[in-house]
Amino acid sequence: MTVDTEHWTRRLAELAERHDVPGATLGILRDGEIGEAAYGVLNLRTGVEVTTDSLFQIGSISKVWTATLVMQLADEGKLQLDAPLIEVLPELKLSDPQVTAKVTMRHLLTHTSGIDGDIFTDTGRGDDCLSKYVTGLADAAQNHPLEATWSYCNSGFSLAGRVIEKLTGGSWDTAVREKLVTPLGLTRTVTLPEEALLHRAAVGHVTHDGKQAVAPVWGIPRSAGPAGSIVSTVADLLTFAKMHLDGGGDVLSAASAAAMAEHQVELPDKHTLGDSWGLGWERAGWDGHRVIGHDGNTIGQASFLRLLPEQGFAVALLTNGGNGAKLYEELYREIFAELTGVPVPHPLGPPSTPVDVDPTPYVGVYERASIRQEVSIGENGPVMRLCITGPMAEVLQDEPVTYPMVAVAPDLFVCQDPETGNWVPATFYQLPTGEKYVHFGARATPLCAS
Repeated sequence: MTVDTEHWTRRLAELAERHDVPGATLGILRDGEIGEAAYGVLNLRTGVEVTTDSLFQIGSISKVWTATLVMQLADEGKLQLDAPLIEVLPELKLSDPQVTAKVTMRHLLTHTSGIDGDIFTDTGRGDDCLSKYVTGLADAAQNHPLEATWSYCNSGFSLAGRVIEKLTGGSWDTAVREKLVTPLGLTRTVTLPEEALLHRAAVGHVTHDGKQAVAPVWGIPRSAGPAGSIVSTVADLLTFAKMHLDGGGDVLSAASAAAMAEHQVELPDKHTLGDSWGLGWERAGWDGHRVIGHDGNTIGQASFLRLLPEQGFAVALLTNGGNGAKLYEELYREIFAELTGVPVPHPLGPPSTPVDVDPTPYVGVYERASIRQEVSIGENGPVMRLCITGPMAEVLQDEPVTYPMVAVAPDLFVCQDPETGNWVPATFYQLPTGEKYVHFGARATPLCAS
């Protein structure tokens, strides 16, 4: 049964307008066919129209591509997931010598290495950018002990990209092109801005004083490429997804494709991204149905990919500003209900009946690379003040944001973004060894001052 693209083009436009999204593309994979829709403009400054062949930054969905490259190398016998990385990268040096000796590729793909994850050091545009980046990880904090918890880690995927380079003898960008883009027959998937310029490419938009403006920079540093710099179309992205739904096709072994979607680790926060993680894929349970996928966020662009393996079904949404999360939520709820019968769960919000929780034990300063979170008790209850620090602060130039917090359970709160109105879960917990953390925005941030 074909996808009714006219209907979904109308719904994309209606919902994108509601949520101030300047431009977006939507792709639906059903019964082996891809239906596409487009809305809006690529750039508010130029007014260039979005078409279905427009390229958007897919952000962290790139991590699944990097994980796929890793699994290809495992298929080729060049890499073992549970072998210490120093067997491939003897020059690797992390801040904790024991982690240096023990960290494996499985730790990187499952976000359990504990390496501080949001280090976006710009090491230049040369092919040696990842080599330089990995050298700099010697100064990166160990955010949590190896395997002690789960925390989203961009740094680990840049490190994985460097491993790919050592094993293939070329750049990560070359590996993406030669081992994925070309074999899959993709014609509009690139990794570098000078390649994106050859296509109809979106720019990001950020919100300041309630108005949308073109983002101050187009993309992220090249050193973060394996974590988030692929630029693509919904059709190319869904072709990649179909390869995984088809058991790897000619690109990946069936065993490796299956392993990527299988349960590897539970998440401390089961309300933000899913309930567990595979080898690159996030995993969620929607009314008893297993869904895999990934989201991506770059500077002013957001992407969303969900696969329902039991039906061979997938949906991709690429946006360039506004409240992309709300657009995703409402649009995917309609698509999955009408085309699969699977309900999309509602995001966690404030309870209908207030929950009485003493927030005093959670008051303090939580900090890691790029983020400082201060939990305090204000006139109307607990609040979280979030500051972006380091290189990302210089790029985004965002002011600190204060989130009102509402209790859901003794160790669980939801924090309302004053700009978008979205609710973000904050889970407070401690490791078996006693260290206290807050899990917010898919990251585990340690308490550094109470």
